[in-house]
Amino acid sequence: MARIAGVDLPKNKRVETALTYIYGIGVSRSNEILNKIKLDCNILVKELTDQQIISIRDILNNEYQIEGDLKRLETMNIKRLMDIGTYKGRRHRIGLPLRGQRTRTNARTRRGTKKTIAGKKKAPRK
Repeated sequence: MARIAGVDLPKNKRVETALTYIYGIGVSRSNEILNKIKLDCNILVKELTDQQIISIRDILNNEYQIEGDLKRLETMNIKRLMDIGTYKGRRHRIGLPLRGQRTRTNARTRRGTKKTIAGKKKAPRK
C-alpha cells in the first residue's frame, strides 16, 4: 500500500482512481499527473515501483496544493470574507446559504432541523 500526502492509497485499484482519494485531486488532475511522469493509468497501485511513487510524491509536493494546505487555504479564504464583512462572509457567519437560494423553505441543510412554533395551527380543511 502506497502512502502519498498522508493518505493510504488502496492497493487493488488503478492508480488513476487511487490518486482521487487525496483531497484536492480529481480524475482529470490524476490523469494530468500520470501523463507528466509517463505512467499508464491502468496500472494497479500494488504494481508501482518505489521510484514511481517517489516521482508522484515529488509532483504533488511541488506543483499542487493538496490535503491540509488546501483545507487551510479554503478556511482562510472564508475567514477573510467574514472579516471584511462581505455578503458571503455574513452568510457564512450566520450559517445560511450564500449563493442566492431561497430560505423561506428548503434550506434545511444549513439551518438545521425544524423548530416548531407554539400556537401555530394548521388551517381547517374545507
